[in-house]
Amino acid sequence: MLKREQNERLVRVGAGTPAGNLFRRYWQPALLSEELPEKDGAPQRVRMFGEDLVAFRDSNGRVGLVDAYCPHRRAPLFFGRNEECGLRCVYHGWKFDADGHCVDLPSEPETSPMKSRVTIKAYPTFEAGGMVWAYLGPSDKMPAKPDYEWMRVPATHRHVTKTFEDCNYLQALEGGLDTAHSSFLHNLRLGDNRLLRNRDGAPRIDVETTEYGYTYISTRKASEQDAYVRVYHYVMPFQQMRGNVTARVGGRAEFPRLDGHLWVPVDDEHTCVYNWAYSYDRSTPFTPDFIRFIDADYGRGEEDLIPGTYRLKRNLANDYMIDRVMQKTVNSTGIVGVNTQDFAVQEGMGPIVDRSLENLGTSDRPIVTMRRLLLEAVDAVERGGDPPALDPKSHRAIRAHDGVVPKGDNWRDAFAAGLAAKW
Repeated sequence: MLKREQNERLVRVGAGTPAGNLFRRYWQPALLSEELPEKDGAPQRVRMFGEDLVAFRDSNGRVGLVDAYCPHRRAPLFFGRNEECGLRCVYHGWKFDADGHCVDLPSEPETSPMKSRVTIKAYPTFEAGGMVWAYLGPSDKMPAKPDYEWMRVPATHRHVTKTFEDCNYLQALEGGLDTAHSSFLHNLRLGDNRLLRNRDGAPRIDVETTEYGYTYISTRKASEQDAYVRVYHYVMPFQQMRGNVTARVGGRAEFPRLDGHLWVPVDDEHTCVYNWAYSYDRSTPFTPDFIRFIDADYGRGEEDLIPGTYRLKRNLANDYMIDRVMQKTVNSTGIVGVNTQDFAVQEGMGPIVDRSLENLGTSDRPIVTMRRLLLEAVDAVERGGDPPALDPKSHRAIRAHDGVVPKGDNWRDAFAAGLAAKW
């Protein structure tokens, strides 16, 4: 468990807070590229680390990320006109480019010196992996851009989505790093022991710290002769990489797929979850049918979302449409959608968990280690140092994996080819 003061250091993410200062030292997704589909299109609201912003794609295709409010009289720039390489406030016509420079000041005399002095807060951005990434930290501390394998694959081999979650990022991240819960919360077919994770609810957990965070390995009994091994990665500050090579049923290869999540804080009590999946086989791109399967399986398909949003129809307000008959006869929760099941327990804990009340066990080693690494990184930034995992060389070649290994065999040897990034 964490002491209350340690918990506070990690869950508060606004400007000037210990964790907020840490997270601003990394490049983070701000929105999906699909949310800005055209040049000079409609701006989009963005909220990150408790800060309200507006994103727009200018006439050259560049994405600007600026303060949500005009520096003149604080009118909302969401209603602004996106035109000729700038966002124009509709209140008095003040216009700003993607770098935050004032490029037109029509409500002032042409001789006014104000235009050269007025600026709007603007953050650097770049696009990769179907996402718009932003850096909100000190300009003199800006790290190199991240270079994960899933960002390098072509769009034909990748699928990215996002969902909004109504709880603090930390309990969402902890859910993603908790492999033991999948045997229970995600028991999708009661009594079906073909599901490898259902055969052993008490996996042995090993955690190995790395430059980027850690690798953790869960080992379950698959049979008297075999073990089911999953190798995950935790990449600081809040990304999980997960192997999905082995199918749920009988160990059959379902699709050459790896996936994971980034849990980006919106503010203290809300999180934007970016979900990515990619084919690790160059000769096997994702098909539309398979993409629909992924989305439906996790409960974040088009029919699962409130129209025009990234919010789930099944949510805390309607108890995730839990079906108690289904819970008795079909799956362990009575809730449809793997990630919807995650949301039910994570949001159901309340907006921010008091971790001083916990009783942790051996399966919680990945969570305990993650908290320690975050606290150490917070301390390092407070002392004026650098947090870990800023150098893309530390993570560009990593890959998750899973599979069935004969008992006594070394999983490192068995997975050597699968763990090495090839894109």
